[in-house]
Amino acid sequence: MSSITAEQALAVLREAELLCPPEQIEAALDRLAVAITARLEGRDPLVLMVMNGAFVTAARLLSRLRFPLRVGYLHATRYRSGTRGGEINWIAPPRPAVTGQVVLVVDDIYDEGDTLKAILDEVRQQGAAAVCSAVLVNKRHDRKVSGLTVDFIGLEVPDRYVFGCGMDYKEYWRQLPVIYAARD
Repeated sequence: MSSITAEQALAVLREAELLCPPEQIEAALDRLAVAITARLEGRDPLVLMVMNGAFVTAARLLSRLRFPLRVGYLHATRYRSGTRGGEINWIAPPRPAVTGQVVLVVDDIYDEGDTLKAILDEVRQQGAAAVCSAVLVNKRHDRKVSGLTVDFIGLEVPDRYVFGCGMDYKEYWRQLPVIYAARD
């Protein structure tokens, strides 16, 4: 259950700033598709979407990829604690199995990167032959986890609370076809 009401979610949207209009999102998805095709066409990739955030991005991106691929998913959350940062709780492990596969992990946003890094590390540990990552949005700041490079990035956004295109505001607004920033 969300920590806010639908009425509060509407109020947040009314006050939000539009950062990325539909044409900017479409252009970013087109660029991602071209770059991913150049690297993975002919490699029979397994595309894993990270639930729940990447559902919208992955659906829109996959419709642009015109080569044979398979689609799966995973759902993981990360617990933050002072002593054990980076620990992943797997709600749904990668499905189907990644052993011996060329894998593309699609996520909605590269913020600090702790969860994405842990997911990619786990996919490698499970025996994937090759692993790439794609995100629609990279948030610009200097708090990125070390040791993570995202292979394909669609857009850059400022260091603000963003929502839409799969990213939520307290569980609301993932379905929006644009990206907003909540009022500071």
